[in-house]
Amino acid sequence: MAEPPPPGERAPDAAGPDVLVTGLLFYDLVMTGLGRPPAPGEEIWTRGMGCGPGGIANLAVATARFGLATSLATVFGDDFYGAYCRDILARQEGIDLALSRTAPGWNTPVTVSIAQGHDRALITHGQEPPYPQDELMASAPGARAAIAHLGTEPQAWIAKAAATGTKIFADVGWDPTGAWSGELLDQLSRCHAFLPNEGEAMGYTRTDSARAALGKLADIVPVAVVTRGPHGALAVDQTTGEAADVAALDIDVVDATGAGDVFGASFTAATLAGWPLADRLRFAGLAAGLSVARHGGALAAPGWHGVDQWWRTTGSRDPALRSDYGFLADRIPEDPGPAPHTTPVTPHTL
Repeated sequence: MAEPPPPGERAPDAAGPDVLVTGLLFYDLVMTGLGRPPAPGEEIWTRGMGCGPGGIANLAVATARFGLATSLATVFGDDFYGAYCRDILARQEGIDLALSRTAPGWNTPVTVSIAQGHDRALITHGQEPPYPQDELMASAPGARAAIAHLGTEPQAWIAKAAATGTKIFADVGWDPTGAWSGELLDQLSRCHAFLPNEGEAMGYTRTDSARAALGKLADIVPVAVVTRGPHGALAVDQTTGEAADVAALDIDVVDATGAGDVFGASFTAATLAGWPLADRLRFAGLAAGLSVARHGGALAAPGWHGVDQWWRTTGSRDPALRSDYGFLADRIPEDPGPAPHTTPVTPHTL
């Protein structure tokens, strides 16, 4: 294979990171192999367990593993979980944490993820961090892209970053209130891309299908993507005039934690590389698919090594896959790097 620049490769004289990421970090404890949820008062034993950084760490690790210089602005508690996550992200993954802070007396949020089939249920303990994202990002350097999680209140740093030329890739969470306030979509005026799942997209656009939701979102933001889990993803890119609808790969799911984050990070990387829209969607879907075959969120991100292994052992050997994913042959670096560290799991044979 030729050795092309990896997605989003920086110019030799570029200053600052490729990608800025900010949001709430969690310590994830993932339970897998659960046949059914427990009834009140019942104890059920699972067949597997993993632990590692989660939340915003999913995005940061995924971009870093594709060779993008990544800066993460988050808050760590001054506890075991915070110290563990900080060490993994900085020392092991090479993520810049200069914008992050450790909060005295504050506990790192902990999430227990119970994986079942293609989805998972989450139980979280934690409190709002003492430092808001606008404060963390006040001194953020210029970057080629930033990944933002939109909330009910606009964030000043997004407008500031967009004004300096940073491309904002935004996602959003499920609205448990069921209000699906249309005011949230007003924030998309500062964004380059918006990547909700189909439930979120239909909720905020008041539509009854993923395609109808995509149509409305495409009138608001330059690049609109609607992810559909095991059914793939569809998107419109107004900057290039492209539209695409791609199927998901058939991959056995061990743990779906963080799959949407890996998709968003990989789509960001491929966009910075200037790939066609269909290739961006397939690349992001592949990375997300490979991540669900492992435990955990952040440390399940495949990086170039994982993509290369899949292409050599599976993609290039199947005529249909070779047709759809043949673009990888010219885009996987000649040296995809070593196998990434994975989530510590039990039993060790998983």
